Amino acid sequence: MNVSRASAKLLLWFIISIFIVGLGEAQVSAQDLKLEVQLVWATNDKQSPDSKHTPVDADIRKKLEELPLKWTNYFRVNRNLLEVPAGSTKKASLSEKCSLEVKNVGHSLIEVSLFGKGEQVVKRTQSIPKGETLALGGNAPNSTAWLVVLRRKE
Repeated sequence: MNVSRASAKLLLWFIISIFIVGLGEAQVSAQDLKLEVQLVWATNDKQSPDSKHTPVDADIRKKLEELPLKWTNYFRVNRNLLEVPAGSTKKASLSEKCSLEVKNVGHSLIEVSLFGKGEQVVKRTQSIPKGETLALGGNAPNSTAWLVVLRRKE
């Protein structure tokens, strides 16, 4: 009877250990960030100078219109999906001249570095909760601008 009780306790501890390890793995994967990254051309012109550019989605346009920006039209140049594991850094090229690095610091905190023509132009650390959007950018010729819009997917 004591052997049976000891076996039952051992089995219970084994099951609890497996559950705890499984829970820990689930928490690690839950910390991975899935981001949609868009390079956007901002202008007051009705059309982009590049016919390959398309107007941004309505939800991104709405977010950009809420910002104190002076442009009336926004065109998507490129879109990438990034999955950044906790504690890791991912790089993405958005065009010949524009790239970025995203580091997943953890707890929805990211560190973003934007590069234009190989030079770092912006480095920012910010929380990006699920469903939120972050827009960063810089000036371009002829009163236009480029923006990089990050949107957390999940």
